[in-house]
Amino acid sequence: MNLSRIHRIVKLIGLLQSSTGLHAGELAERCDVSRRTIFRDLDALRQAGVPLVFEPSRQAYHIPGQYFLPPTNFTADEALAVISLCHQLGGPDKLPFFAAAASAAVKLEQNLPGRLRSYLHSLSTAVKIKIDAANPLAGKQPFYEQLVSAISQLKSVRITYGSLSEGETISTRLSPYQLLFHYRSWYVIGRSSLHRSVRTFNVGRIAELTQLEDKYQIPQGFSLDRHLRNAWRMIPEPGPDAKIVIHFQPKVARNVAEVLWHKTQQTTFLDNGVLEFRCTVSGLEEISWWILGYGDEATVKEPPELRQLIVQRARRLLAQYEDE
Repeated sequence: MNLSRIHRIVKLIGLLQSSTGLHAGELAERCDVSRRTIFRDLDALRQAGVPLVFEPSRQAYHIPGQYFLPPTNFTADEALAVISLCHQLGGPDKLPFFAAAASAAVKLEQNLPGRLRSYLHSLSTAVKIKIDAANPLAGKQPFYEQLVSAISQLKSVRITYGSLSEGETISTRLSPYQLLFHYRSWYVIGRSSLHRSVRTFNVGRIAELTQLEDKYQIPQGFSLDRHLRNAWRMIPEPGPDAKIVIHFQPKVARNVAEVLWHKTQQTTFLDNGVLEFRCTVSGLEEISWWILGYGDEATVKEPPELRQLIVQRARRLLAQYEDE
C-alpha cells in the first residue's frame, strides 16, 4: 500500500467514525477519488477487521464511534507532555514535514475532559520547546513521503542529487534503509548504485526522485549506529578512529561540560579550572568546525593531525581578513 493510499485510508476512517453515516458518493467527493476507489477502500477496511456498518435504508456507511482511539485516562503530566511536543514540533517553522503533529495536538485536547483541558491551557504558556535552526526543505515533502513509502515497501528509487562532496549533480539508484532528522535537516541513508556502498543523502539536495519497482533487502547486519560509527555528527571518514583531547578555558568549561556532545565523551576539570574533554571520533573534519566555534577558548592537545588542521584553518581565516 503506497503512502497516498495510507493517507486516504486514514482520512476515510476519520470520516466514517466522526459521522452518523455517509454514502459512497459523499466519501468519494471528500477523499477526491472515484466511487470505485472508495468501494475498494471500504472492502480493504472490512478485510482488515474494521467494524464497518452499512445502513441499507440510507445507503450510508459509518464506524462505531469508540472503535478507534477510545477515551484515554491521561494524567495532567502525560497530556501536557504529549500535547506540548505535538504543538512545539508541528509548527510551520519547526520540524519539517511534521505539521500534522499540531493538528493532532488540537484533536487530543478536544478529547480531554474539560477540567483537564482548562488546566493544560493555564500551563501552556509555561512550556516552550525551541529546536535548533532547521532547513525548511521547501517543496521537498513529496520526496520525503515517497522515501517513507519506498522504505515501507523495500523498493528502490532513482534520485538526481546535488552532491557537495563531488561538486556536481549525480544520478544514482538508491535502496533507502533509514530516514534520519539530524543537525538541521532530513537525511536518507541507503545503498547507492553509483558509489556501490551505503551513503548519506540530504533530502534538501534531492532535485528529482522516481520510485522504481526494484525490490531490495536491508542487510541483516545493518544498523544506523554501526553505519555512523563514531562520527562527530553525520559523516564517518575512512580509516581508524582518532582519540581526541581538547582543553577548554574556564570561561566556557562549564558550558561544555553540561552537554553530552558525543556518546564517547569524557570530561575532567583540572586544578586550574580548565576542562579536559576526551572523545573518540571517526574522522576529524566535522569536529574541527565545532572546535573552531570556541575560538581561543579551546586548544587541541591530541592528536597532532587535528592540531595541524585547526592551525591551517585558523591561518586561512586570518588571511581572509588581512587581505581586505
